[in-house]
Amino acid sequence: QVHLVESGGGSVQAGGSLRLSCTASGSIHRLYYLGWFRQAPGKEREGVAGMTVRGIPIYYSTSVKDRFTLSGDSAKNQLYLEMNNLKPEDTAMYYCAASTQDTVTWSRAPDFDYWGQGTQVTVSS
Repeated sequence: QVHLVESGGGSVQAGGSLRLSCTASGSIHRLYYLGWFRQAPGKEREGVAGMTVRGIPIYYSTSVKDRFTLSGDSAKNQLYLEMNNLKPEDTAMYYCAASTQDTVTWSRAPDFDYWGQGTQVTVSS
């Protein structure tokens, strides 16, 4: 079992920044990938950014590329998402996710086995 706990969400104005954190615990050795998804009301959950469990970022959605940066601290079992130049369309619940599969499609939420409880990000215009 793997437990994921997010923190760092909040409300900001457009152009502002936030940093999300995710702390993983449990059977981390079983994981291949870690990442962030988001879900806005009435929309499907979408992959935002992802990395290998060794800390190599391998995926950014086109909507966040060049604005969001993914990083990790393996010593603390933490994953971070630095979000800059936030836009109202970034408003969503953000979820940390982890997968035990050796191959994932970042648009497919079912490829991920473990999820955090989510943290809300609200960007006002």
